[in-house]
Amino acid sequence: MAERFDTTERAREEFFSEAQELVDSVGRSLLSLDEAERGGRTDPEIINDIFRAVHTLKGLAGLFGASLLAALTHELEELLNELRLGRSRMSPEILDVLFRAADVSAKILASERGESLPPSDDVRLLLSSLGALSKHDAEETTFGLADYDLDPGLLGVLTEYEEHRLRTNVKDGTALFRIRADFPLATIDTALDQLKTNLRPLGEIITYLPTGDGRAADEIQLEILVASGARKEVIVETLKNDGVTVEEVPKRRSAQHGASRFPPEAATRAALYRSLLPGAEGGTKISLSEPPPGDGHPRTAYPPSMHPMEDQSLRSVSQTVRVDIRKLDRLMNVVGELTIVQTSVAAMMEKMRARSDLRDLSSELDRLHRSFQRNLALLQDGILEVRMVPLSQAFEKLARIVRQVSREQDKEVNLVVTGAETELDKLIVEELSDPLMHMVRNSIDHGIEEREERIRAGKPRAGTVALNAFQKGNQVIIEIEDDGRGIDPVALLATAMERELLTEAEAATLSTRDIFGLIFLPGFTTRKSATELSGRGVGMDIVKTNVARLGGVIEVSSEVMIGTKFTVTLPVTLAILSALIVEVGGGVMVLPLASVEEVSVFEARDIEALHGRETVTLRGRTLPVCRLAKHYRLDQTITNERIFVIVIGLGERRLGLVVDRVIGQQDVVIKALGASLRNVRGFAGATELGDQRIALVVDPASILEEVLEGVGEKLNMGGQDARAVS
Repeated sequence: MAERFDTTERAREEFFSEAQELVDSVGRSLLSLDEAERGGRTDPEIINDIFRAVHTLKGLAGLFGASLLAALTHELEELLNELRLGRSRMSPEILDVLFRAADVSAKILASERGESLPPSDDVRLLLSSLGALSKHDAEETTFGLADYDLDPGLLGVLTEYEEHRLRTNVKDGTALFRIRADFPLATIDTALDQLKTNLRPLGEIITYLPTGDGRAADEIQLEILVASGARKEVIVETLKNDGVTVEEVPKRRSAQHGASRFPPEAATRAALYRSLLPGAEGGTKISLSEPPPGDGHPRTAYPPSMHPMEDQSLRSVSQTVRVDIRKLDRLMNVVGELTIVQTSVAAMMEKMRARSDLRDLSSELDRLHRSFQRNLALLQDGILEVRMVPLSQAFEKLARIVRQVSREQDKEVNLVVTGAETELDKLIVEELSDPLMHMVRNSIDHGIEEREERIRAGKPRAGTVALNAFQKGNQVIIEIEDDGRGIDPVALLATAMERELLTEAEAATLSTRDIFGLIFLPGFTTRKSATELSGRGVGMDIVKTNVARLGGVIEVSSEVMIGTKFTVTLPVTLAILSALIVEVGGGVMVLPLASVEEVSVFEARDIEALHGRETVTLRGRTLPVCRLAKHYRLDQTITNERIFVIVIGLGERRLGLVVDRVIGQQDVVIKALGASLRNVRGFAGATELGDQRIALVVDPASILEEVLEGVGEKLNMGGQDARAVS
């Protein structure tokens, strides 16, 4: 059973939030490290970043009693420490273990929240792997640092890691440079960060510390030791705007030049200075005690020009707060109720306008109503904005999946991501993660060919999986595309008939789009035998169901030997939406405006039958139509000569919905139908209108599939009786 934390609920939630951020940070850094390793280089900065994140995570786990996570991060920290100090060398096997550690850490957090069982076996195996790897001690040879004109005082304050990096660069024959720069104390943070950013492309910063030679009381001079393969002239040119001096550290210095420039207490004071500077190792502030003054109490010694100020501020530099999504849901529900109130007030105003004795009161109420409506819209937009998160949160996890699956399949796969900054509702992003993972896995397993097969086909030996996202109106489009072998429609049909999912007569009526849609049939697979990744006939049907549950649709396009593309179309948010209120079969229904393209009026005689399906001609193009009253088996009480056709569209599909009357537009908050009606297709939920009536919210994605799918019965998409839920 998952361990429970003996702490308050708020602190517990803060722990989960911060721990998850650290795990995600480790995952991102591992991807960068993997990319660097594939480029033939090891980036010590990234290893150090991962070490610091794991160290912080270990401290959090210990503080909150998460012993399983604490044990894992302790072993992980040991391995990372050996890597950063050069005692172990990075290898694909170690990278695999590090990626697995990030995944298992996320599982442990989920188990601590009670969302899953503890991954005990995974942790046991991982701890064993980490223990074995951390025993691979590399030989650390002492290289001739004494051959360089380096001050003993500087060498005396190097951390173990900094000394390791210095020795490694000396071993590799990299030149050393001493850079001196003056920084105003008020802006040292930003100025030093900028200098480090400018230096990073040229080489590696080993260390930096004060010289004690600042020109003014409010300035401090730092000496920065840099290992670089660039010429001195290049470094000088790059840093010419930073007001620095650059000097190459000469070799073969004589013994008489070995004296330190620092006074006897310099090494200790230098360590104090360095601990106070941004980015200092460990971040611990060191206090020095002087001989006690007359009152017998020790005084803390501060560096020159850095005495504590009387008006120090304790305000945090952070401008962000973490908010539980459930709190935002409650706020959104309140906004929904206010929307209903606003609509009710508008209806009341209409009644008041009809009475001449209330016109003055009606005008005053109208003014207040407009102000209320304007501020309500601002409140609604603000809450929606807070709920939005970038898709990069999901895409970064997919990058790890691509690496893992490609290694398991022994395939070379490059992941190309564009549009990761596109924003979606937080809840949609979370629910979308698993469907995206299934599609990416399928792209690698079914789509990307083996190396030899790709070479024979004239393709690069490394396959490509591309993730692309962009916003289109009130919808977000996500594309998952690969350059693999593609989908053969003939083979799909043959497999479907072999598995008795289709008859030969049904197969003859299918369009290419319908044939590709067969991959979403329950139990459908082209694999003859099951593997760890696929072949069991589960996955893609669940993907389609989950996407539809989010109010979206998924489409497939493919060309043999060219590749396959999955296109997912989703609403930006499900929390609150603008809707079109319509009358159907004597009742009221709601259509999300995000899916509505236009409303047209036709004569009843304009509807024609084409291949057994009702259609109308709209601007020279044939548009299939669906009578909503007939589709939901409602009594059609209105038989007008003129009919309203609402054109809805998702992705590339278009459909006209025939309704009795268009009532108007309104912002609504969708409420779930409840457990007993959860599986009723065709409806996204229900909502309360301004006149206190309850209306069903039509699910456009479900309607499109039910009406336009060529194998509707096979996909179990028969029409539902709306009277069962009204």
